[in-house]
Amino acid sequence: MFFLKYILRNLFRHRLRSILTVVGVAVAVLAFGLLRTLVGLWYSGAEHASATRLITRNAISLIFPLPVSYLERIRAVPGVTEVSYGNWFGGIYIDEKHFFANHAVEPKSYLDLYPEFVLSPKEKNDFLLDRKSCIVGARLAKTYGWKIGDLINLKGTIFPGQWEFVLRGIYHGAERSTEERVLLFHWDYLNESVRKTTPLRADQVGFYIIGVKSPDKTSEVALTVDSLFKNSLAETLTETEKAFHLSFVSMTEAIMVAIQVVSYMVIAIIMVVAANTMAMTARERIGEYATLKTLGFKSGHLAFLVFGESIALSLLGGILGAVLTFPASRWIEVELAQYFPYFSVSKETLALEVLSALLVGVVSGIFPTWRGATIRIADGLRRIG
Repeated sequence: MFFLKYILRNLFRHRLRSILTVVGVAVAVLAFGLLRTLVGLWYSGAEHASATRLITRNAISLIFPLPVSYLERIRAVPGVTEVSYGNWFGGIYIDEKHFFANHAVEPKSYLDLYPEFVLSPKEKNDFLLDRKSCIVGARLAKTYGWKIGDLINLKGTIFPGQWEFVLRGIYHGAERSTEERVLLFHWDYLNESVRKTTPLRADQVGFYIIGVKSPDKTSEVALTVDSLFKNSLAETLTETEKAFHLSFVSMTEAIMVAIQVVSYMVIAIIMVVAANTMAMTARERIGEYATLKTLGFKSGHLAFLVFGESIALSLLGGILGAVLTFPASRWIEVELAQYFPYFSVSKETLALEVLSALLVGVVSGIFPTWRGATIRIADGLRRIG
């Protein structure tokens, strides 16, 4: 109990220095946690992908289309429960800054394959009956203040022109990780318009979505589908939904690695700063350590006092940083709503924040602890100031 009281009293003897050290550790831990969360969310789409959905695209690249005539042949593959299809539309709302995903899909089969998109029965029925209609996610509707019955105009890029849709439904995600920033409309509406303007581009889709009976069948179904169209003018590549998402993530993998490196560098920098602070503290108290030794304190006792102070300072900063992570994440969730379905700090990240603060305390306390424990009484008492 004595040692604990001694450590607590020493914590803020040099108040400004201690406060700045705690704040520095807190900021470093906060930055570390937010950067780690950002990296984790970048991979969240793949982590939450369905194990019973496959994506079929052109084997050359996603930008090359596939004939819609492949539909029935894919549907006939053993193990397939449902097949849908669609196109990445790439429409612009207002301007490029207001980006959100928009797809032309076969509505009934698509909604059957994505039960996590929850619509009321009336909204779903209205959407299915009106070819010029669309549905949007709840977060997207909230962002732009859209209501049922509103007209939404998109400027086509891949499919040029002005496209008008009637909002018939606003879906909610069954889980927090469900994407709620997507606009979906009828593929038939797109195809009918393309037939009139550019007939050669009609009756083509960008991707097929395949529902499989069980995860064990995915590899077999994927190989069978690709073998059906081998040596055709439009060969296919079929992969799991997770692999499909990871193919996009891999394009920015270098950026993610850089962010991870930065997160570790932040901790390394604060280690140096905290170590310097503790070294200054130990240097100022050399006389005190020598006096304690004359009173009968052993080297182990002094090591415990110095090391305990270093750990306590770092843990205070770590706890403060972990607490600040919650309001910071809520602010970032609003600012980055365009890019991520949610911004939530996991329990693992919080644990890493506290552990990183503990590591800072351990590393920064090694040299001062050694200095205090090994000081000779005569050398310490000889020191003035």
